[in-house]
Amino acid sequence: MPVCQKCGARLEIGREQDFSWKKTLRDDRHGTEYYRMDDDGYSDATQDARDTLAEEMAELKTRKAEGMRRQRRLRRDSASRGIAPSGMTIHTNQAAQAYWATQETPRVTAADEEAAHTEAAAGQPEPEAAGRAGSGAAVRMIGSRSETVRADAGGSRTAVRYTSAPITDVTPAQALAQEPEMWDTSRNWDPLWAEQEAYGTRWQQKNPHEIAALPNKKKAWRRFLRVVGVLFVAALLGLTGFFGYHYYQDRQAEIRKQNRATVVASMLDDLAAHTIMIPGEDGSQIYIRELHTAYIVADGFATVEVADHTWYDNLEDLTDPSMEVTLTPFLKTASGRQQPLEPISYTIDIPVSPIRLITPDGDRVQVASAMYTMVFEVRPGSKVYINDKEISDTINNDTGEISYNATIQPIGDNVFTLRCRSQYCRETRMTITVYREPQEIPLDLAADTYTSTSLKAMQVNCTTLPGATIEVLSPYSDLNITNLDSTGSFSFYALFETIGNNIIEINASYPGKKTSHIEYTVYYLPPEMEYSKKAWPLSAEGYSELVGNMTFRASRSQVYVVMGTLQYFISEKPQLAVFNTSEDGQSQPVVVQNYTRTTWEKGKWYRIYADAEGMYNNMPRLNGRFTHTD
Repeated sequence: MPVCQKCGARLEIGREQDFSWKKTLRDDRHGTEYYRMDDDGYSDATQDARDTLAEEMAELKTRKAEGMRRQRRLRRDSASRGIAPSGMTIHTNQAAQAYWATQETPRVTAADEEAAHTEAAAGQPEPEAAGRAGSGAAVRMIGSRSETVRADAGGSRTAVRYTSAPITDVTPAQALAQEPEMWDTSRNWDPLWAEQEAYGTRWQQKNPHEIAALPNKKKAWRRFLRVVGVLFVAALLGLTGFFGYHYYQDRQAEIRKQNRATVVASMLDDLAAHTIMIPGEDGSQIYIRELHTAYIVADGFATVEVADHTWYDNLEDLTDPSMEVTLTPFLKTASGRQQPLEPISYTIDIPVSPIRLITPDGDRVQVASAMYTMVFEVRPGSKVYINDKEISDTINNDTGEISYNATIQPIGDNVFTLRCRSQYCRETRMTITVYREPQEIPLDLAADTYTSTSLKAMQVNCTTLPGATIEVLSPYSDLNITNLDSTGSFSFYALFETIGNNIIEINASYPGKKTSHIEYTVYYLPPEMEYSKKAWPLSAEGYSELVGNMTFRASRSQVYVVMGTLQYFISEKPQLAVFNTSEDGQSQPVVVQNYTRTTWEKGKWYRIYADAEGMYNNMPRLNGRFTHTD
């Protein structure tokens, strides 16, 4: 005899109804068939899919009707046995099966169910109300909460749960909150709605998506613990990988640091250099590709000395103050193969080419002459360019001094760019601007006019606008204007009354034009024999007389002989120094400016021929013309 799978109770099922539903599962009748025949005479038969679907739908409807009939009979049997007293609500559920509810089925009380069962037992037909009762029917009962399993004659097993709560129109979520215990053994819930109390015959299956899954606290807690465990393991693995990666990187950095070459600044042949120490095994060879040289490892290092100028000797137009250089070392193995090592990079400083501007004193000067002499001092052997014209052949090989006679046009600013490149140095650039006022009447001296002379009179040749009027403002003699009206040329002799710089001044005028004016400086110094004959000694009496009559002696350019030790410099450019001229070297200080070709040094004794100029901080000031060290 069949038993309930949940509680084991015997189910009373009539033999006449046993497995009666199986007879309706398959229908031997066939629907419409389609025959297809190809060109070769072969044919096949295919049943219409719509007929198959219609047969399956009919079978499903029959099974649904049989199920509803068995549910009604089960309810009547339960009510007749007093299992569900009035005042209680019955909820039924067939495990793992769908059930049906009607929206138009009225509620049936226990009395109606009992009467219907009695009439059925007596062979009388069921009332119409009982025939419409479905799974949505409710039976009121009185009693405590309990649960019973019953089986009807058709073998349908039903779990019945009783509750003391009255029948109310509530939603599933509200009922679950009020009585959570009654869903422990249920899978679905079909509540009675107020709208379903009307009579009717249309049936509708409950939507399974509207029936919420029953909560299970233990399963939810286990699921939460699993999620937390997975997250914890993932975080642990992530932290382990993170710290492991950084540990590996730090270890590799430490190994690279131990095997890295050491670079220190040094000197090689009195020139800036760098010494590179490359670690390795004693006896092995390390080849430097850029130097084309191999070095032997001794005491754990291969020592390489590289002069800084090696990197830039052959570079043109080098003006950057520093350079980033790289050495590529290779380790020579026993088999003769070269194993590359980590490249070695460091920065070198490139010294600037030395240059000193003597004349003019600054990078801008204003003149009124057509010629101007610029004097520089550079390192012997340097390459010097002025406005891209090389003048290196005019450098004094002993002193490095270089003179350049620049032609100054009456156009305002005359710009001269000086470039100097010394050995082992980068290029030095200097810009000098010589300003000459623009002229409406051209007035120029000849290009071969001397800038210095030892003669008291010097011939000067000039050109101007033909027909212009010439006026010489400085001392002169023998003015020749024979060709002035035809060619604009004229000449005269300039007279030099002062030792040192003498200025030649000339004016040219023309009706309707602005007067032109030029000035030209000539350095006059008589020969040393002639100059030194006029020298007075700076004894105690001579020193006192010079201090008392400085203005008069300066106007006559009186020459003195200064003998003493250089005490200190007031300025280095130009050289302006203080000498003590007393016999004990402790008194009679004089200030002397160096106009000689000799560079003075502090602490040395000199004999200097100089002419008076004026006073400087209560000390006589003289201009030194000739220097002797004996």
